[in-house]
Amino acid sequence: MLAVRKARRKLRMGTICSPNPSGTKTSSEVCNADWMASLPPHLHNLPLSNLAIPGSHDSFSYWVDEKSPVGPDQTQAIKRLARISLVKKLMKKWSMTQNLTFREQLEAGIRYFDLRVSSKPGDADQEIYFIHGLFGIKVWDGLMEIDSFLTQHPQEIIFLDFNHFYAMDETHHKCLVLRIQEAFGNKLCPACSVESLTLRTLWEKNCQVLIFYHCPFYKQYPFLWPGKKIPAPWANTTSVRKLILFLETTLSERAPRGSFHVSQAILTPRVKTIARGLVGGLKNTLVHRLALISVYPLRFCRRS
Repeated sequence: MLAVRKARRKLRMGTICSPNPSGTKTSSEVCNADWMASLPPHLHNLPLSNLAIPGSHDSFSYWVDEKSPVGPDQTQAIKRLARISLVKKLMKKWSMTQNLTFREQLEAGIRYFDLRVSSKPGDADQEIYFIHGLFGIKVWDGLMEIDSFLTQHPQEIIFLDFNHFYAMDETHHKCLVLRIQEAFGNKLCPACSVESLTLRTLWEKNCQVLIFYHCPFYKQYPFLWPGKKIPAPWANTTSVRKLILFLETTLSERAPRGSFHVSQAILTPRVKTIARGLVGGLKNTLVHRLALISVYPLRFCRRS
């Protein structure tokens, strides 16, 4: 699988349209919302790991709360600076990597979601939140939004990759997994051989959700897939040239069997990048470089 995660804007597979302001759906939007169901029959029996699956990076970060405490994923130095109100406003500009909600991403065709979660200091009800520097929406709210879409589009399959956990003990993990069970129920796909998973087999079992859990806690639940089944090599660069080379190399070196593979087509700002574009934020600093990256998925599909 090529789950391409695009920061700063949605990934395009074919043509992915922005939401229509009028509220009506164009034919392209309808197609993207049901693109798996619309695939030709000869692909229905192909292992999912052989399909190119569009995804998003920090998928939940279309909204972050600048009034909340700074997340436990940040250093003590950042936490001290964040006592100044302006600092959180600047952090918000660098924490938001998406501009579409879960529902809008799903309607645009996104099927892989990069998820980072955390408990919140002083929150006594064990609620879990999405996190990227600042706290996002409650995980439960996001899961319910996703489940609503899946109920209306029963042949679409999604990958939820819970890959970072902060300030979470066993009680928090149990709470999160219970939320996942409550949200998706029988839509959850039990962990099994990657090669055995095809669209047809999932449709026959009415399974729509694969949960990847990068924590030993996955062993306690049959519907949690180990994180090693979906490696996501990270280039950690601001250079488009280095990123493309990295993607080409890691894709060619991926394991031939036994796992999916995430190609992170994202640019990562350095400290000096943030310093230079502090006020402008992520959107105004790196987005203009994405045009050069956007052709990468098409290059891969042509080769395949």
